[in-house]
Amino acid sequence: MTGVLLIDKPSGPTSHDVVARIRRATRERGIGHTGTLDPRASGLLPLVLGKATRLASLLSGSDKTYDATVCLGVNTDTDDADGVRLGEPVATLPDDAAIDLALESFRGEIAQVPPAHSAKRIDGKKAYELARRAKPVSLAAVTVTVRTLDRLTRDGDRVELRVTASAGFYVRALARDLGARLGCGAHLASLRRTRSGHFDIAAAIPLEAAERLGIGLEDRLIRPTDALPHLPSVRLTTAGLTKVSHGNPVGPEHLEGGWVPPATAPGPVKVLGPEGDLAALGHSRGGLVHPFVVLI
Repeated sequence: MTGVLLIDKPSGPTSHDVVARIRRATRERGIGHTGTLDPRASGLLPLVLGKATRLASLLSGSDKTYDATVCLGVNTDTDDADGVRLGEPVATLPDDAAIDLALESFRGEIAQVPPAHSAKRIDGKKAYELARRAKPVSLAAVTVTVRTLDRLTRDGDRVELRVTASAGFYVRALARDLGARLGCGAHLASLRRTRSGHFDIAAAIPLEAAERLGIGLEDRLIRPTDALPHLPSVRLTTAGLTKVSHGNPVGPEHLEGGWVPPATAPGPVKVLGPEGDLAALGHSRGGLVHPFVVLI
């Protein structure tokens, strides 16, 4: 099996658990994911199978969209509902206008300190391992970009948000920082990921249904070339396919239509075989396409 499988993860299992369960169901050993989803969170988890695992790094750096419920009035030590409450809930909560005003400061490029209970590493140790042992955790702020941030509804201490942000963004940290800005404290009550790059939750299959299908999941796989629709592509001749299979660069004589690669071009190029399947990813340099990921 080779391709991308979109799983609708339930709340509970870790991303690693999902990978292990699909391995058992499909008997495919080569499976990975394109970015972890917290155990408490549900929603879209793209998996890469077979040779498509070589594309994981290109798929993991894309923007993500989440539907989040933030609980106002109290902080927790993990910034979500699994943590221990820090203090008593505040008696008076901010009104909607104050919330909307506070949200404005979280749009665009911002500096965000990851949660102490996260997989960020400090001197080789994961931050959450130190936090669980009551060790001091000091994480540096990371620059992230919030593309959109909208308040959907508000019901008492519960605020529903929809956010699209760059890779590396923590919705738990947003909840924590929103509570700090409002002066009332807050934590993340629930989270669902609905988009990851070009992939949408509407095309995902629930985890349990995927397990029941087993090897029948092959029909649900997204072809590697279709998983990267935003990249430009070139098509190889039969001779060009042979060269690329050995990791060698190719020029116009090995490309259908005699396409001449520019001297330099930003980003990778999809290198398709004569039948249209993704053979490799390459960089255009010096009038040649140099493969750096080969899938054949």
